[in-house]
Amino acid sequence: MKIKNILIILSFILGFNTAFANDGWLNILNEGGNNKGIKCTEAIQNAIEKASKNGGGTIFFPAGEYLTGALKLKSNITIHLDSGALLKFSDNFDDFLPYVEMRYEGLVMKSFSPLFYAKDVENITIKGRGVIDGQGKAWWNEVYRIETAKGPIPLTKYQKMWEEQNQGIVYSDYYKRTIDKKFFRPSFFQAYNCKNILIEGVTFQNSPFWTINPEFCDNVTVTGISIFNPHSPNTDGINPSSCKNVHISNCHISVGDDCITIKSGRDEDGRKYARPTENVTITNCTMLSGHGGVVIGSEMSGGIKKVTISNCVFDGTDRGIRIKAARGRGGVVEEIRVDNIVMKNIKEEAIVLSLFYDKDTKVEPVTEKTPIFRNIHMSNITGSNVNKAGLILGITEMPIQNITFSNINMEGKEGFTVNTATDVEFHDVKVNASIGSSFKISDAKNIILDNVSSSTPIKGVPVIKLENVSNMMINNNFPFNATDIFIEADGKETKNVFLKNNVFNNVNTIVKKAKDLDKKAITE
Repeated sequence: MKIKNILIILSFILGFNTAFANDGWLNILNEGGNNKGIKCTEAIQNAIEKASKNGGGTIFFPAGEYLTGALKLKSNITIHLDSGALLKFSDNFDDFLPYVEMRYEGLVMKSFSPLFYAKDVENITIKGRGVIDGQGKAWWNEVYRIETAKGPIPLTKYQKMWEEQNQGIVYSDYYKRTIDKKFFRPSFFQAYNCKNILIEGVTFQNSPFWTINPEFCDNVTVTGISIFNPHSPNTDGINPSSCKNVHISNCHISVGDDCITIKSGRDEDGRKYARPTENVTITNCTMLSGHGGVVIGSEMSGGIKKVTISNCVFDGTDRGIRIKAARGRGGVVEEIRVDNIVMKNIKEEAIVLSLFYDKDTKVEPVTEKTPIFRNIHMSNITGSNVNKAGLILGITEMPIQNITFSNINMEGKEGFTVNTATDVEFHDVKVNASIGSSFKISDAKNIILDNVSSSTPIKGVPVIKLENVSNMMINNNFPFNATDIFIEADGKETKNVFLKNNVFNNVNTIVKKAKDLDKKAITE
């Protein structure tokens, strides 16, 4: 009886193991790979192909160190890294040939294969608790070598290949300096025209260029990952471009450029594809080192719309929320919501919306090349130790439109500056600036300042400074602290400014009027 029971148990175990071996999981150590740090690109790619032929499956990396070149993902493939697994990508540029169709900074071209590359596939996943290392230093050093060369230097074989495979590429004049390098580093992960993408749990580090970069994709989820790139060129964290239905959550990011950036193509090339990035949610993320916390643009020529950013912390980034573009880009950024954000130690602006990125340009007729920012709303934001609370900077032919700030509390060096904008509202906004006015508004119209204040008004400096502002309501203000000057107004175009329902008991001078100001410009 005992022997019979043992045989039954053994049969069950053997059957279980057989079932497990055929359940779609391929242990890379059983597929010709190794976890000793010896390059095994062919074994990994063959495992991907094998699983793909069977309709899909999971390529499993147990603990250990792996080395590979570029990997091409297929439909229904999962890359799963167990805890203790370290997957390194080669720093030999030959391991990322042949060139493939990809997108670099919003321009479609042929160049090095991304480290993880997928094109025209669906249902791809990278997950687990392992670490993936791009070993980007060799790529960064090559860029530095090209950029710092004194005078012409011989073209490498990679630059010659790029010339041969990208004849007739169209780009704007200001981008010529970048194109002339003829060397374009690969993204860590680029899915191109794919759908149903999941990246979960893993840690990415040392990316050669942008880290997570879906292009022209639908239904992208990035959750619970960490990204660590040191001070290095253009090593952004998560950059969806011309994608729709994107979900980014619970991520921890510290990188050499922007932490999360939403894009949609550059200039004429971006407008040609006309694929906006839309339906994007970003939530529960922490951002440390980086040029920006969450950034929109500057490559936004295909348009960006329907974006929510919430429940995030930025600590030590150069900027917090940044929306940027320039004349020549075209595209519309609209329907943006930012809520429940904490910022600290911001080196430049906590919030910036600027149409003067990249180049010094002149007023021109409104065409498809004219960028538009409109319908953008921010609320429940706390900022401390920031260099500047905020900047809104439009262009004459296309002022920034329909912007609101609600329940904002900022402490820093400078306050908010609004220039060339229309339909801008501040509700329940406190800005404690150590230099200059808390609110500086110029060349703007249709403005509301409702319950705005400073707890640290500066003697001889107005809390609100106006120049050439029209159709403005300043209401429901009650400065609690002794204030020398509340408003200073200047400019021949300043008119229809109304002060209503304010209590100025603690103010010495309510309105300081410049000589050129029309006597009827302000109604108290």
